[in-house]
Amino acid sequence: MRPGRAGPQDEESMGEETPISRAGVLAALNEVRDPKSGNGLSDAGLVTALVLRSDRAGFMIEIDAADAALYEPVREAAEAVLRKAAGVEKAQVVLTAAADPAQRPPDPGIVRVRRGDRPEPPAQLRPPAGRAPAALKPAHVRHVIAVASAKGGVGKSTVALNLAAAMAMLGRRVGLLDADVYGPSIPRMTGLDAEPEMTADRKLNPLTAWGMKVMSIGFLVDEASPMIWRGPIASSALNQLLNDVAWASEAEPLDVLVIDMPPGTGDVQLTLAQRVALSGAVIVSTPQPVALIDVRRGVAMFEKTHVPILGVIENMAFFPDPATGEPIPIFGRGGAKSTAEELGAPFLGEIPIEVALREACDDGRPLVTMGGDSPAARALIAAAEAVLDGLEHGNLKPAPRILFED
Repeated sequence: MRPGRAGPQDEESMGEETPISRAGVLAALNEVRDPKSGNGLSDAGLVTALVLRSDRAGFMIEIDAADAALYEPVREAAEAVLRKAAGVEKAQVVLTAAADPAQRPPDPGIVRVRRGDRPEPPAQLRPPAGRAPAALKPAHVRHVIAVASAKGGVGKSTVALNLAAAMAMLGRRVGLLDADVYGPSIPRMTGLDAEPEMTADRKLNPLTAWGMKVMSIGFLVDEASPMIWRGPIASSALNQLLNDVAWASEAEPLDVLVIDMPPGTGDVQLTLAQRVALSGAVIVSTPQPVALIDVRRGVAMFEKTHVPILGVIENMAFFPDPATGEPIPIFGRGGAKSTAEELGAPFLGEIPIEVALREACDDGRPLVTMGGDSPAARALIAAAEAVLDGLEHGNLKPAPRILFED
């Protein structure tokens, strides 16, 4: 096995039980030879994220970017063998180009800071003034924005979906990318259950729902399949979802591409913030103090990568008393607003806890499209209007500088 590469079982997407023999498929894939080592694909450790279903099968081959032309015939041969071995009509093998190690930034490590001093980011996190020269975005997309939370479970995907849908309702051409490769939820929340088709130039066509173009890794794997991928593979998969998808054209450009970021401030999030030309970021939090600590971490990450903060949204702000309508602050009240004011970031509003919002997500449609006049729907539409105003009229504020004080 090639040193440093995962074996075929190490990082597979383990789907539901099927009558297809996984061992038999891996053995068949050994008929296709790795042009560098001479070994079969399975023995060479090149079968990554193998998915076997009754109607389709697929996996990824991770290679160096310079070897793309060398491995294109291998990809085609592997698809033919996979189709035959798995007994399916649809077989897809994707070449995933690994970044050149010489160009890959070193790990940030630990920065120790004295109280009262502003933490100086490591050198690899200090891009030149403005944006990093490597920052890019899909062609014919005017703005790319990230909806982020440094903590999971705060309703980030719910907010991202409804913000994107509200922008579409406000007359903009909108795309929605589910970048949470470890826990994609947008397929369920949009009601989409189909496999994207490949274009003639080998790009994926995004699916369409609620006036938006939508793409997610969840369209390519089983809903219950865990993504057992290390950071570099997850980052490569995300890069393909961003750049190898036919998001827009000269005839049909996108006004906004909304990225539903994975929670946290790890490798995938840092890759997005550094490498994508983001117009701005929306931070989602609950009022809890423990969540607000993570808001500061998220804002600090965007500060280091020179991404403007479009605003902070407080989700699950309160529960309206069924009898009186008075707010019941289950998770506290006003914490995200005060934190936004403290950091000098715009506050985009409070989203109350509503049964209708939860039901809409479970039923596969954004709440803002249901024609209701609920407080949550009104707040989400108002937040979308504020974000568009910031994007289209230049009302962008740089990420605030965070100080540690005694």
